[in-house]
Amino acid sequence: MSDLEAQSREAIQKGSKSFAAAAALFDAQTRADAEMLYAWCRHCDDVIDGQTLGHGMSPVADAPARLEALYAQTRAAMAGERPTDPVFAAFQTVALRRAIPERYALDMIDGFAMDVAGRRYATLDDLLDYCWGVAGVVGTMMALVMGVKPDALATLRRAQDLGLAFQLTNIARDVVEDARNGRVYVPGDWLAELGVPPDAIAVADPAHRAAVAVLAKRLVDAAEPYYASARWGLRDLPVRCAWAIGAARGVYRQIGLDVVKAGASAWDERVVVSGRMKAWRALEGGVVALRSATLDRWGKAPERPAMWSRI
Repeated sequence: MSDLEAQSREAIQKGSKSFAAAAALFDAQTRADAEMLYAWCRHCDDVIDGQTLGHGMSPVADAPARLEALYAQTRAAMAGERPTDPVFAAFQTVALRRAIPERYALDMIDGFAMDVAGRRYATLDDLLDYCWGVAGVVGTMMALVMGVKPDALATLRRAQDLGLAFQLTNIARDVVEDARNGRVYVPGDWLAELGVPPDAIAVADPAHRAAVAVLAKRLVDAAEPYYASARWGLRDLPVRCAWAIGAARGVYRQIGLDVVKAGASAWDERVVVSGRMKAWRALEGGVVALRSATLDRWGKAPERPAMWSRI
């Protein structure tokens, strides 16, 4: 294992135990490339959010300058210039090996730019535009790492859908914490419909807590058709990759289900999936992967519904 691969593996193990566990199911080369891509994504997020490996978000005074540096370093890496930062060296390695288009890398940073600008989202479609940048395009790049060809748009669209579903789930789980950090992702038309002032989310106003739970459920419900669509992309992946992604899909979907089940108490403490449930979802993911590689592969996938898509 190279130094870049070792550093990337350490980052994923500290930053996302769930993703680290799923990545362990990949073959050696796919795992190394997925971890290097993850390390770069995690680094960019940490730079903008003033956090370490996804923990301890704090406002940064020079966010615009940090954003411009990320754009410049990413463009230089994609152009073949030798990076001095090992995170960008790792990203360059996987990007060139897996033919990741520059536009995908820059789209991810565009997502972080929306956070820097303090953008608010009037509609669900507006929010999905943000979700593409910070998660949908990451799913798309991960599909390329797993061997999907850049012109296999139908499969990449399913990978995008999983990223969108993940991000909608994240927003539902972290809606109060995000608002306390000045970020309100819930669509403005939903807030207006239920009479919830954006500031009321951040202070966990008891008068609006039930409505916030309704909003979280709407986000989870919005994620469901994307989870369903993503399931049909598994048949185009190697079996081990399909198992890993199937397991991650199950665990993340469970987070949303647990948020809905907790209702207005969902933000008393952070919703996490138990170890037993993670094991069950991993087993379930294996079953789905085997079905995808056998029965599903020879049948016709259902048409993707007319949902928001960037691809």
